[in-house]
Amino acid sequence: MSTTQEQAPGGLADQDHSGAHGYATDKEAYLKRLRRIEGQVRGIARMVEEDKYCIDILTQVAAINKALHAVSLGLVKDHMSHCVVGAAREADATGNPELVQAKVQEATDAIGRLLR
Repeated sequence: MSTTQEQAPGGLADQDHSGAHGYATDKEAYLKRLRRIEGQVRGIARMVEEDKYCIDILTQVAAINKALHAVSLGLVKDHMSHCVVGAAREADATGNPELVQAKVQEATDAIGRLLR
């Protein structure tokens, strides 16, 4: 493995982690959503502590899952429109189609992890 790539959790190589990421323009919105989700998780913990009805707790868990899926889909969209498109442009400029193939594989792997 080259010195510019580090082994990421799960055995995947980190790539192109310098500079702006696809989500950079929406970073504050993502952080706001994640803070809201964090508050919902704390609320569920409080519900368990207070012995609330299990169906009410499950309803809140479902809401958190939906919110996390929305964040995930947004990040996938941002990755595709920024990182994959950027790799395609670079592949065209350099004549190296492996650049775009690597980014598409990276996105495919990430989507696979989301679907597990």
